[in-house]
Amino acid sequence: MKRAILSICFLFCSWSTFCQYFFNGNISDSVAGKTVYLSVVEDYRKMSRTYLEQILKKTTTDNTGYFEFKGDNLLGENRIYKIHIDDCSEELYEKHFFGNCVNTKSILFIANVKDTIYFPTTFNDEIFCDLSSTNSASADILKIDELFGEMAFDFASFRSDANNRLNSKKWFNKLQDYGKSLNEPLSELYIYQFLSDRKNESYAYFTKDFEDNNYYFELSERLRKEYPVAAFTKQFEAEIEAFSVLGKPVQKNHYKWVVILGSLLLISLITNLYLWRSRYLFVADKRRNLIKALSEQEQKIVALIKQGMSNKEIASNLFISVSTVKSHINNIYKKLNVDSRDTLKGL
Repeated sequence: MKRAILSICFLFCSWSTFCQYFFNGNISDSVAGKTVYLSVVEDYRKMSRTYLEQILKKTTTDNTGYFEFKGDNLLGENRIYKIHIDDCSEELYEKHFFGNCVNTKSILFIANVKDTIYFPTTFNDEIFCDLSSTNSASADILKIDELFGEMAFDFASFRSDANNRLNSKKWFNKLQDYGKSLNEPLSELYIYQFLSDRKNESYAYFTKDFEDNNYYFELSERLRKEYPVAAFTKQFEAEIEAFSVLGKPVQKNHYKWVVILGSLLLISLITNLYLWRSRYLFVADKRRNLIKALSEQEQKIVALIKQGMSNKEIASNLFISVSTVKSHINNIYKKLNVDSRDTLKGL
């Protein structure tokens, strides 16, 4: 019955022009009270783990294992998002955010503020293995992960150097062609970050492929055309520029090394300044929106809470009753999506 209702909601949001994003799903038929997080991944080198600065919202599952995220706080253009379940004990809470909790389950997907996505469980209660979306690009990463699995099987079948060279060439061509066929540069970026990761066996072939293949510069053009101001576009351009400098023949003299190292340092500095500024503007905009959500009286109460005042002291300071202060604080918690004074002070 519940799945039928979810299907109706899914279709309704697909047709309605008034729908904002709506991500929902089940982690099982009976698991309640599990914390579920929604994150945005702007830095494609931070896809494999969860970082605190990526988290946008959190919720908990109801007594049927159902969870949902909805609202209008996402971008109008596609981005890579992650939903993950915090199934760690309190002692492992800090480690969880650094990718060390074995019980954490997650899924990466592409979406924007207009999308409706449902994450079902499989027949044997496996989670985050499938999705249904109004956005045709949402499932791209799941499809690419399937190809990565086939690629790993090919490499494991025969461990000879000759087999690795043949498989590398075959799979680089296959993955790059498949990425282009998806018509979504973000999906291609997901493939690139895997193939160019220094921790993966594919990195050795990537350095050779980069010298002979114009694909990476073409991808840079596609990213610039589709996402001209995105942080990941600038990040990719900086990486390509760095690889280009390192890939050129270098004469053995001091001046050449100074030029190369100076160029890399400048690229790194510009990239970090851009990412820092983007993050600063995002935080500043978020704070302005939080302030606008509060009334003048609520803003005064927040300021007094940050000064460490008790409810009684706040009431005395503002010449109102303690019950009125409590009522205002409850409204503040709801508007800012917090549940304690400590969390409020940390905003």
